[in-house]
Amino acid sequence: MDFNRQINTIRKQHHLTQEEMATKLHISRQTISSWETGRNLPDLETVVTIAEVFHVTLDTLILGDQTMQTKLIKDGNKTHRARLNLAAAVTFLIGIACFLFETFVAPSWIGSNGILHEPFFFLLPVGYLCLLVAIIILGFSIVHRLRHK
Repeated sequence: MDFNRQINTIRKQHHLTQEEMATKLHISRQTISSWETGRNLPDLETVVTIAEVFHVTLDTLILGDQTMQTKLIKDGNKTHRARLNLAAAVTFLIGIACFLFETFVAPSWIGSNGILHEPFFFLLPVGYLCLLVAIIILGFSIVHRLRHK
């Protein structure tokens, strides 16, 4: 059974109006209406709440509707891509920060014996490593996106 019919059936079995159901789920009446008309679908967190409040299984709510399954899978993929992109951005910024610190802040001097002293020399290889990791993560994200289109 499609999700819109399922949510309508659940509401009627519990003798609730759209407004009362919306209050139980802490959402708007318009949201319930959009679900029942098939214009929109809830996110996974809301589906879990519906299952808990109305004592139905997630299998019934999710597996009964192919559109719902597709939406939840797509939402999961978007979340996964967003996390990968965030990881790449943070790693890239750490690499840039290492370069900037080594270049502009870290002290370096030549000792009386002619030896160059750079106490933060390790920041350059760390910076390069971070940039490499960021590029690998972005490449993985791009390949993942292309495979799932």
